[in-house]
Amino acid sequence: MSAAVAGRPESGEYAPYYDTYIGKVAGSDPVAALAAQTPQVDALFARIDGTRARQRYGPGKWSVQEIIGHVTDAERVFGFRALWFARADPAALPGFDENVWVPAAGFDALPIAQVVEAWRAQRGATLALLRSFGADAWTRRGTASGKVMSVRALAFVIAGHEVHHVGVLRERYGVA
Repeated sequence: MSAAVAGRPESGEYAPYYDTYIGKVAGSDPVAALAAQTPQVDALFARIDGTRARQRYGPGKWSVQEIIGHVTDAERVFGFRALWFARADPAALPGFDENVWVPAAGFDALPIAQVVEAWRAQRGATLALLRSFGADAWTRRGTASGKVMSVRALAFVIAGHEVHHVGVLRERYGVA
């Protein structure tokens, strides 16, 4: 069981870019938010068939399957950053460019069930990691992509990033 997260992150704990994601998470416990959204998102993803999985809402836009793959990759990256910072490693971490990663990943060449299973496995790993942190780990900070971030901000970003993309799937792709 993790030590309680000491409230929502303050503005100095993350780059302003992340306000969009952090603002999508209700309450002050991102681990509880992630745990609560998991069965709902899992059920949503499980209803996506192979035809719908490759749907795009416009030219040059990611497919449904690529969005799920991106959410998984981003959760891996943000989770690794949280681990790195929680362990008090002072080395800065590089950024990542999702517009390079998604095409390189080849998500559309995989069965949708495999992409969804990767998301499930990552979510389980993320929850286990975050639950392992002691109280002092949550306020530790590090640098990634040239920006300072706290562990608790990263946990909120993981939850809010998924909320954002699930909203895109519902609104622009009609996934329900």
